[in-house]
Amino acid sequence: MNLPSDPFVFQRTGKIAKNRVVLAAMTNKQSHEDGTLSNAEIDWLVYRAKGGFGIITTAATHVSKDGQSWDGEFGVFDDLHLGQLKKLTSLVRKEGSLCFAQLFHGGCQSSERLTGSVPISSSKNISKGSISGYSREACEKDIFRIIDDFANAANRCAAAGFDGVELHGAHGYLISQFLGTKTNLRKDNWGGDLKQRSRFLLEIFRSIKNVVPESFIVGVRISPEIERMGINLDDSINLCSILSDEGIDFIHLSCWNAFKESISYKNDSKTLTEWFVTSLNNLPPVISTGKVWSHKDAQHLLNQGADLIGVGRAAIGHPDWARQVKNINYDPAKPPFSVNQLKEAMLSDVFIDYMRNWEGFVCEK
Repeated sequence: MNLPSDPFVFQRTGKIAKNRVVLAAMTNKQSHEDGTLSNAEIDWLVYRAKGGFGIITTAATHVSKDGQSWDGEFGVFDDLHLGQLKKLTSLVRKEGSLCFAQLFHGGCQSSERLTGSVPISSSKNISKGSISGYSREACEKDIFRIIDDFANAANRCAAAGFDGVELHGAHGYLISQFLGTKTNLRKDNWGGDLKQRSRFLLEIFRSIKNVVPESFIVGVRISPEIERMGINLDDSINLCSILSDEGIDFIHLSCWNAFKESISYKNDSKTLTEWFVTSLNNLPPVISTGKVWSHKDAQHLLNQGADLIGVGRAAIGHPDWARQVKNINYDPAKPPFSVNQLKEAMLSDVFIDYMRNWEGFVCEK
């Protein structure tokens, strides 16, 4: 039986995570207008490395200027970002943790206010970030440019000392817009069946592999089901099989609730993680994330078949969660957290203000 405190070896590269606990990427809005990673965001991440997390994943970082979705989002689209990126990886490495950057493009969730460009997507889609309320459909020139941007960003991350990257194919951003049957209505080779809808992601992966060192880890985060986008469980399982054949290093299942059943198979008690584990013989290493709070939760997730445990909100209030979770009775306090507690946990005023958007997370007393 695997335990949260057990080390994990990425077999292709031989890189070792000192335990099976992953700090999942989380929006925090702490960085600079030019895309430079701020000291506040570095402090937040390094404090979790000091707290024992085996893998530290940055917040989503845009690979193209026109891919930015929110204020305070750091970028990896220019060499001017390298200095602070190197500072982050150096400090994380000193704590014995691996460090991944999560690469993304917002697509129709990009902000025209921030980028000065009409958001682009797989097709013309509703866009809250667009002045008109709609994105425009990406032409092939756009598509190949963004593929190159992902590759250049990954190469920049390798040069900055990251151990790998996680491609953000979840939560409705550009990669998932291409994957969805309701958001990708294209009639060319970038739309249609799953093979063609996944081409954008596959070309990104292949382009990255062509430029990064052999030892560099490349994985992808997906949402197993997003009904409004036409992303369903069967397609997601088949996508993982395709990615495995391509040589992906890990799959990160963004479940929101790792203990719930599939919306596609409501009469089946298997969790989303169990669906992937039991459906594929060639499944890459799996990170599963969603409402993991206690040792019991973490162990249950490993028992479902996950290889690594993704932790989000629990790590905000408990920076040493990864070190404490080896205790079988560990069940830390849940929100609300006071402002002072969050400041002690190395959240800036900006990050705390952002967390006020999550009902019941911040206590003002």
